[in-house]
Amino acid sequence: MTKRSLTILLAAPRGFCAGVDRAIQIVEKALEKYGAPVYVRHEIVHNKYVVESLKAKGAVFVEELDEIPSDGQPVIFSAHGVPKSVPAEAASREMFYIDATCPLVSKVHKEAEKRHEQGMQIILIGHAGHPEVIGTMGQLPPGAVLLVETVEDVAKVTPDDETKLAYCSQTTLSVDDTADVVAALQARFPDIAGPMKEDICYATTNRQDAVKGIAGRCDAMMVVGAPNSSNSNRLVEVAAGYGCDKAMLIQNVGEIDWAWLEGVNTLGLTAGASAPDILIEEIIDGARAHFEVSVKEVTLREENVIFNIPRILRDEAA
Repeated sequence: MTKRSLTILLAAPRGFCAGVDRAIQIVEKALEKYGAPVYVRHEIVHNKYVVESLKAKGAVFVEELDEIPSDGQPVIFSAHGVPKSVPAEAASREMFYIDATCPLVSKVHKEAEKRHEQGMQIILIGHAGHPEVIGTMGQLPPGAVLLVETVEDVAKVTPDDETKLAYCSQTTLSVDDTADVVAALQARFPDIAGPMKEDICYATTNRQDAVKGIAGRCDAMMVVGAPNSSNSNRLVEVAAGYGCDKAMLIQNVGEIDWAWLEGVNTLGLTAGASAPDILIEEIIDGARAHFEVSVKEVTLREENVIFNIPRILRDEAA
């Protein structure tokens, strides 16, 4: 039986960003240097494949520090960042901890702290309950940070002093949606101060721009990523908003119902910043069992960002 043709437009950049790559390296290098177990508070990044791979190497994932025995083995904080109370608790228990917070998340933390020291209240644009938002809000005392998710939230927020405000944002939001929220904040609070440099990270922006570039040419779009991954969910929304209504999030090839591609001649394929490229390769291989596949990579721009791992692990690597 003749297979019908399917063109796959592979968006680039896609997949791992520098912060995710650094966080995974930190766990792997810690395992090499200190042996198993190495404890990790929360998922190091939002990807089941990555977490399971690290578990197989000896990483033990916990939700809170009280699950970790006092055995002297390192505990690593995830790339999303943690409230200040977490390293404080680790220090009080004399735990050996390594912080894998993405440097671009740390940049948001530092800026929020600086604005707070200047006497400003912070309005954080982000998703309630996301680990990054919990970490950013946890850098400052209760009440110092107000959270807004949508333009509608801006109308309801009640700051202490409308003339002493600054805003910052989660690093993995929709660029377009965040711009709308910022515009609403600036309209309501003309004196509000913004970040010195854009908070939404380069990788989030690049992956969204790459999807925008191919969405109008695709009959359907698959985004590889985890259901709890903010940047992956935003890619699905961006695809739908830029001309590809048939867009879905999948974790791996095993989740694909190939009947979903009936009538699809051109499939867009990308991956969130926590998803390894092997998952993309498995999907392309899976598609070849059903279709006569041709793959065209569409590169928006090159990425060459690298973040150093902490010195304590770098010395061993050298």
